[in-house]
Amino acid sequence: MPDSRFHLAVPVTDLGAARAFYGTVLGLAEGRSAERWVDFDMYGHQRVIHEVDMAPAGGATNPVDGDDVPVPHFGVLLAVEAWNALAERLRGLDVEFVIEPHVRFAGEVGEQSTMFFLDPSGNALEFKAFADDAQVFAR
Repeated sequence: MPDSRFHLAVPVTDLGAARAFYGTVLGLAEGRSAERWVDFDMYGHQRVIHEVDMAPAGGATNPVDGDDVPVPHFGVLLAVEAWNALAERLRGLDVEFVIEPHVRFAGEVGEQSTMFFLDPSGNALEFKAFADDAQVFAR
C-alpha cells in the first residue's frame, strides 16, 4: 500500500449516468455506495461521486502550451503504457475529448502525454503520463 492516497468527492447530477461512465467507460471498480453516492477506485485513489440537484457552474479555462485547459479539473498520472491503453479505450468508445490525447512540452522538461474529457455532469478529467517520471515536479 502506498504511503498516502488521494480522496476526491465530486458532484454529479445523474448518479446512474455517472456510475455507468466511471464503471463502464473508464473501467473503474466500484466500492461502497448509498442512495446518493458511490465510491470508485481510480488507480488506487478514492473518487466519490455525490448526486446533487444542480451542478456547479463551470467553463473557466487556463491557457497551457496552446490548449485551453478546463479549470477546475482532476486527474491521475499514469504510466505511459496505461495512458496509451486508456486513450485507445476512450477513442474506441467515441468519448468526446475537450483536449485530444497528445504530447505537451515535447522535448522539454516536463514532457507529458495528456488528454481531457468530461464526465456526464461536466466534471473535467485529465489523464497524463510523463515521458520521465523524475520530471513530474522538475522546473
